[in-house]
Amino acid sequence: MNVLTVLAGTVVGVALGNRLPERMRTAVMQVVGLVTLVIGGRDAFGTRNVVFPLVALILGAAIGTALRIEDRLESLGEAVRRRFEEPDRAESRFVEGFVAASLLFCVGPLTILGSIRDGLGGPDHAQLLLVKAALDGTAAIAFASTMGWGVGFSALTVVVVQGTLTLGAGAADRLLTERMIVEMTAAGGVMVMGIGLRLLDVKKVAVAAFLPALVLAPAGVALFAR
Repeated sequence: MNVLTVLAGTVVGVALGNRLPERMRTAVMQVVGLVTLVIGGRDAFGTRNVVFPLVALILGAAIGTALRIEDRLESLGEAVRRRFEEPDRAESRFVEGFVAASLLFCVGPLTILGSIRDGLGGPDHAQLLLVKAALDGTAAIAFASTMGWGVGFSALTVVVVQGTLTLGAGAADRLLTERMIVEMTAAGGVMVMGIGLRLLDVKKVAVAAFLPALVLAPAGVALFAR
């Protein structure tokens, strides 16, 4: 369902984007960027101790930079663009759309909690992911209206990330405590704020390089929280 809403939102967004003047598309992207900042800030300020997300993000940035995660994700987006987009299109935002949408759709708390609950089964096990699917579909419309088809290919990232979390839900549920999820969500919120800055063209924050923080934050809680 999440994949379908992202794809449907992309189709609608691309169709609308071709009919919108440049000034209107710029305004739409500014709105999306500002809302993304608000969402990220809400999650980031949920931390109980800012040291955990801070240290996790610093170490995660060092590890992610050494592993060149941002470059690899952009290279993947570029490879997909060369395969599916016309080679003569100038100033394509395909890669930016793919990277920004992939990160936004996969670092939030609904991704983690929704996938784990879905994998564990039980009544209303897919409820959170259905809510996320609706939100992602709406965001995909706004993203695709300015960044095009690259947004739709972020559905591949959704399949890999959420599918992996769902399949490993039993192990994740046993490992992750409520406090771990809080601090992991806070680290993810800072990353989402970085996406907002990218969308607003304020600063191209290498958000993908911070991804190891989503593992380091709960690990830090397990080792040092009392």
